[in-house]
Order: sequence, then structure tokens, then C-alpha cells
Amino acid sequence: MPRSSVVDRLVFVVVAATLASSAAAADTILIQGSTSVARRLLEPHKPAIEAKSGHELTIIPNKSTPGLIALLEGRAHLAMISSSLELEKALLQKSLPGMHFDKLKAFEVSRTRVAIIVHRANPVRSLSLDQIKQVLLGKLDNWTSLGGPSLPIRAVLVGAGGGVTTAVEGQLLDGAQTPARNKIYVRTPVQLIQVVEQEPGALGFAQVALAQGRDVVELATDRPIEQILYLVTMGEPTSAMLSVINATRAVAAAKM
Repeated sequence: MPRSSVVDRLVFVVVAATLASSAAAADTILIQGSTSVARRLLEPHKPAIEAKSGHELTIIPNKSTPGLIALLEGRAHLAMISSSLELEKALLQKSLPGMHFDKLKAFEVSRTRVAIIVHRANPVRSLSLDQIKQVLLGKLDNWTSLGGPSLPIRAVLVGAGGGVTTAVEGQLLDGAQTPARNKIYVRTPVQLIQVVEQEPGALGFAQVALAQGRDVVELATDRPIEQILYLVTMGEPTSAMLSVINATRAVAAAKM
């Protein structure tokens, strides 16, 4: 076996063993990743999850991709993601070849829908997912074709590892990036809401929890774009990690 492969394997074993022992011995479980999972589930129900699991949680919302990177690098016990692990791994393998992606294990904890939102002045109140797909493909680019005003349609998405964007592109575009000309990528889910509040031609893809109570309108669709929320481990979960996963599932089932 080449020396570099031996070194990589030893590094992985040391990191995994360190994380496993710290998760088993410590009261605190460090979780990084998807803001959808954090805002929809872990943050509002943190006391209940801690009580059920017997462990304190430190939650760092920083999007699905950074969460997986933190897990792979040994900076988290669990990662939060809000799209399929296969889609997330496909994205990461392009930029981080050689990482131990085969060791990642995803555990579904809940489900939610993506909120498809427009500016409040836009009279459009419903679209089919096929129409939305045509917008993302760049085949429909003005609101007049959808019963709206004479304005360019500006698809607004969170870039660089956002779980909502991965879910939308995975379910409507087979994982390809939208080729629409007038798209806007923002850095955070909060910025996305702010852009849609200000941009009359916006068509935004947002977290439900963030869209509610804001000055935007959620469109009705013929079927939802569903986000599946996961907690991810590096290798088999320790008993402490598994207790957090099971507690999160139980709280989600009771509250959602």
C-alpha cells in the first residue's frame, strides 16, 4: 500500500477514535450544518432533545456542506443536512477528492417542504412544479408568461452549500445547476428573504420557518418540493450520538 494511503488511513482512525471517545465521555455533542435542520428542529426543540437524550447540544448552523466538511475533518460529532447524502457527497467529491465519503451515514429525523415565495406586489399566487422547472431551465423568463407583470423572473437561491438549493436542483433539475439567466445567488437564507422582499420580479426558494411572518407571499404548488432532514455520522454512531438521533426523531414526531 502506498505510504500516502497508509498515512491517510491512520489519520482517519485517530480522528474517528478521538471523536468517538469524546462523544461517549462528554455531556456535550457538537452538531454543525444545515440551517434548515437547526431552525426548523434542533434550535426550537433543543431543551426537549437534551432532556430525552441526556446530552447537551452545541448547535452551529452553517449550511449542509460546511457541516459535512466539519464532520469529515473531525470538528463535529454530527452533521446536519437538508438534502440527500448522495447529492451532498457528489458536490463535495468535486472539490474535496480523496476524503472518506464512504464512512458517512445519514439518519432521517424529519421532513419539511421548501417555501416558494414571491414579492408581495406580484399577483401570481400558484404555479405548478413543471412551470417552476421551466423557469429554472431558463425557458420561461418573464412573469407575463405566468399571469404576472411584465418583469424578468429572477430565481433567488442560496449558493455554496445551501440545502434548499441542493433539494430544489436535485428534485427539479436532476442535480444540475440552474442555467436561468436572471438568477441571484445569496450567501445566507436570511439574505434570500430580504432580496425577495425588495425585488418585484423575484422567485425565491426558502426555508418555511424563515418565510413565515415576513413580507413575502408563499405560492401554492401542485405538489411540494420536500426537504428530508438528516443527522449524519462518520462511521457507526456511538451510543451518545444515537441517543441524540433518536431523541430528535421522537421530538420531531411529537412536535411537527
